[in-house]
Amino acid sequence: MSKFFLTTAIDYVNSRPHLGTAYEKITADVIARSRRLAGVPTHFLMGNDEHSLNVFRRAKEEGLDPKAYCDRMELEFRAVWARLDVSFDDFIRTTEDRHRAGVTALVARIQAAGDIYEGHYEGWYCNSCEAFKQEKDLEGGLCPTHRTKPQWIRERNHFFRLSKYQQPLLDHYARHPEALEPEIRRNEILNIIQGGLEDISISRAGQAWGIPLPFDPQSVVYVWFDALINYISALGFGGPDEAAFERWWPASLHVIGKDITRFHCVIWPAMLMSAGLPLPERVFGHGFVYFKGEKMSKSLGTIVDPLDAASKFGPDPLRLYLVREFAYGQDGDFSWERFEERYNSDLANNLGNLVSRVATMADKYCGGRLPRPSAGPGRLAAVAADSVAAYRAAMESFALQDCAGAAFAVVDAANAFIAETEPWKLAKDPASAARLAQILYEAAEAVRIAAVLLLPVMPQSAAEILRRVGAPKPAADHRLDDAEWGAAGDLSTIKGDALWPRIGGTKGN
Repeated sequence: MSKFFLTTAIDYVNSRPHLGTAYEKITADVIARSRRLAGVPTHFLMGNDEHSLNVFRRAKEEGLDPKAYCDRMELEFRAVWARLDVSFDDFIRTTEDRHRAGVTALVARIQAAGDIYEGHYEGWYCNSCEAFKQEKDLEGGLCPTHRTKPQWIRERNHFFRLSKYQQPLLDHYARHPEALEPEIRRNEILNIIQGGLEDISISRAGQAWGIPLPFDPQSVVYVWFDALINYISALGFGGPDEAAFERWWPASLHVIGKDITRFHCVIWPAMLMSAGLPLPERVFGHGFVYFKGEKMSKSLGTIVDPLDAASKFGPDPLRLYLVREFAYGQDGDFSWERFEERYNSDLANNLGNLVSRVATMADKYCGGRLPRPSAGPGRLAAVAADSVAAYRAAMESFALQDCAGAAFAVVDAANAFIAETEPWKLAKDPASAARLAQILYEAAEAVRIAAVLLLPVMPQSAAEILRRVGAPKPAADHRLDDAEWGAAGDLSTIKGDALWPRIGGTKGN
């Protein structure tokens, strides 16, 4: 693969990010880091969606100019992502000049294709979603996401001929079934398209907060039509220098929530078709993170602050929990109690204990020096090779849970190996010195390989583990090929404090 351009959905800034939002960013970051680990040039884009009317209203509630409010919220969002160690390469805001240029250029292309016309919209509009709703989308007359009654509106708008692209979209997904994953999301979208597409409004009249339509300055581009264009405006589309756009587009992967697949898999590709631009290669619609059985939502009072969760045990344990606990693409239910159980079982008792035991025994019995044995590799090498192969396959299908599982398969095997070989007994017999050194080397090498596989999930912790087992180069310089058995040569271990002290008897919040 010559390049990998990865995006997440951009976020409304009418409130701080919650753990459900953070889940998307963390899992996308794991994918980005895995591609870098594989040696693939990677560009990871995130950003903020600022032209929402809810953002405008929130700014006014706080007595701030909308742009000043958005400037402040950018700092707050960036602080959360920094704390969670999210390694984006670019951060786009929809109030930036580069975005305005991209929106203006794409809308002009769509108009030139004859796909925009003027008309009147009459129907339901959910202010919280900032989305138009058809009668069939409502549940008991309410928005299914926010459980509020939409507003009936009638206004003069400009429309996009979405209906024109019904068959081209069906043809595209027939040719490229991999373009929308997981399968349940693809089936949902195909049902929507096959059920018939209606033209959609792409403007709102009488508003100043937004990007004016190039052919009607009295109207602004509808927030969702505006927001989707960030994926190309961030690359310079429509600006004076489109070199980044030429290099990185089309996107290799859009990571989005399952509730916005219609926008990304129906409207967005139709917009690109109209403009004569390549379509994204893949879209992955992940599930929701629930709390006490409810979708995380400020309006529903079911918010978990990601900084609270990261402060409990640290950002890496949180990242591991979210990746290891939930099958990617399915919904999951966050639990403080389960988070603690995972911390103790996966980290304190398993990986952390293994690192401490290996480093302590290597220091005590071998002075921390573990030369690579001249004898051929033992059974741990085969486990490691199988796990690396499983990791590669899992990452190609975005089975993030299985990627973490592949690393822990090595950890489990190393713990079992130590329990079986009992190096503390061999240390009592001088004649067993060579065998003892080989066992400790193999255990340390298994730890090193597990740490390489965990670099995308737990970047700081995996880097510290690599340091403790004597990996000869910085964590940032590691590539997946370094997970080959014996690739590091001789090892020199370093003792340290417990990476994850066990938590006992505490109750979740």
